[in-house]
Amino acid sequence: MKLKLNKRGQVFSQIQGLGVGIAGMVIVFAVVFLIMTQVGSNPQVKADGNATAAVLTLANATDDIPGWIPLVVIAIIGGIMLSLVALFQRR
Repeated sequence: MKLKLNKRGQVFSQIQGLGVGIAGMVIVFAVVFLIMTQVGSNPQVKADGNATAAVLTLANATDDIPGWIPLVVIAIIGGIMLSLVALFQRR
């Protein structure tokens, strides 16, 4: 059975989808950071200078990602809110 949503219901459905997407992204980042920590503490990686440098470079590159997430989330929520304002102005 398919639910018929009004325009406001569709917008709130988008917000729910955004929340699920962000939760999934946080879980993926947590797993990736845990894997990188385990790889960095591996004795074979510590013994190889190139491998250690590669792990550190990757860790430094991924350190910037969490800083951008709030900005992206705010921009998406702002877009959804602007669509709500446009929807209510039409009425």
